[in-house]
Amino acid sequence: MIRLDIFSDIVCPWCYIGKTHLDRALESRAAHPFRIEWHPFQLNPDMPPAGVGHVEYLAQKFGGRERALSMMQNVAKAAREAGAEMEIEKVAHLPNTMDAHRLIHWAGIEGKQNAMVSRLFRAHWREGENVGDAATLARIAGEVGMEAAAVARLLATDADRDDLLARDQDARSKGVSAVPTFLIAQQYVVSGAQPVQLWQGVIDELTSTAG
Repeated sequence: MIRLDIFSDIVCPWCYIGKTHLDRALESRAAHPFRIEWHPFQLNPDMPPAGVGHVEYLAQKFGGRERALSMMQNVAKAAREAGAEMEIEKVAHLPNTMDAHRLIHWAGIEGKQNAMVSRLFRAHWREGENVGDAATLARIAGEVGMEAAAVARLLATDADRDDLLARDQDARSKGVSAVPTFLIAQQYVVSGAQPVQLWQGVIDELTSTAG
């Protein structure tokens, strides 16, 4: 198996699109060699704990409400073209994602990390849920097959928060400045929401070399 490390954030639309592309490539290459691990990267590291309004945040960041709405529609169009369902009008809230990253980390311990990432993307981008809310995250954990009550207890503490913050900072110190960023075999970096064909080519080359 070849390690594929993915640096991502649930509120990053291009991470959602990039995962959709990668998933389609993996489905088309059932014998792919990848062992996937997801890593924390906060797109908005200074986000208040309670989060903010989605449109309001983008308007402030990118120069006005109309520009923010236009950008959101462009992203939704790109998502549709990628086959990633996105209900952009439902995304009213932009959360602090540290607790979501903690949940992804705990899901990884139980071998459910990829399923958890998929479920969180769906919750945020298709269902408009607040993935910074502890009760919502505990419920989602139960849906993925984790013990919801145990997750709720963990979320009420600072368990693993410092470790994930340190991992986020370590990624930045090593050059990760935007997501999604993919690290293949701890050597080769692929940045951005790359198309299905690129991943198919990478898989074909890796399996050919291994053969």
